[in-house]
Amino acid sequence: MVDIAYALSPGGGAEGGAGGFTGFIPLILMFVIFYFLLIRPQQKRSKEHRQMVSNLKKGDRIITSGGIHGRITGMDDTTLTVEIADKVRVKVARGNVSAMVQPASQSQSEKK
Repeated sequence: MVDIAYALSPGGGAEGGAGGFTGFIPLILMFVIFYFLLIRPQQKRSKEHRQMVSNLKKGDRIITSGGIHGRITGMDDTTLTVEIADKVRVKVARGNVSAMVQPASQSQSEKK
């Protein structure tokens, strides 16, 4: 009876080495898919945001990550002074700028 149990068990010969590598192929494919669908686009967005923040200048209209619209009136290495209403100014960290707003005249001329 013991001989039958050993006869039914899978062989431990040369197939063991190749079976180990083929088990990693789905993991490698999943990493490649995650890289192209998630990691790479996020890096691209991050690079564009850093470039946009470094190119800010006085007079630019911006939107902060909190949704406040304003115009840059002063700049420092780490902060921006943003005028959100007449004689109302707030200091905002550079990293909290989410977008630049294009004036209506520029966006209409680009469409033509």
